[in-house]
Amino acid sequence: MKKRTFAVDIDGTITENGGGRIHLDALDALRRLTVMGHNVIFVTGRSSVEGFLLSVFGGTTKITVGENGGCITLDTNDHILLGNIKECENAFQIIKKNIDNVQEKPVFPRMTEVVLERTFDLDLARKVVSENDLNVELSDSQYAFHINSSGIDKGTGFSKIMDKFSIQRDDVIAIGDSATDVPLFKVAKTSVALGNASEQVKSEATMVVSANAGDGVLEALDKLAPTLSEI
Repeated sequence: MKKRTFAVDIDGTITENGGGRIHLDALDALRRLTVMGHNVIFVTGRSSVEGFLLSVFGGTTKITVGENGGCITLDTNDHILLGNIKECENAFQIIKKNIDNVQEKPVFPRMTEVVLERTFDLDLARKVVSENDLNVELSDSQYAFHINSSGIDKGTGFSKIMDKFSIQRDDVIAIGDSATDVPLFKVAKTSVALGNASEQVKSEATMVVSANAGDGVLEALDKLAPTLSEI
């Protein structure tokens, strides 16, 4: 059997149409892939600890890339920190001082990023970052705005996993729905954009499905089945 690695986003991807609840049929399908011997690794904008807990209870591979690539969790107390939370916190204070309605989003504690409510003009914030020569990048996961260290994204985070576990690009299948998943698409040979993705995100994927979120994951796996005889 040729072992494949599925790099899978969480919010808007294995949830029920982005509502936050896990789509149980999609999770079951991913668990079955794991049982067959494939890797199923969550790559999320959420905390890597949240993703790791989902992998434990969901029965998938116990590795998670979280915080949009800033943090990798390999075990309960085994984390690889790729981002610098201090520079992200400094950028948050500067952005908050220059723009109205900038506030942190209540989330599971982060180790490498700052998460903000989607209550302000992101382009204006990016202008503040540029003018102040801050070493951070801003992104929109549709769930929240994120401040990450420059050069940190889902692609760079997952590349560390590929290097650590000798995973080849040709064996990677990425599944996602937002702009933050595009860097992940670029390190995978096969990438799937779900029906709820924007046209820009769809244009970056090698495959597009019509169904949204968890239903879209099931549709994608059905379409991939001919090339994955074990599924």
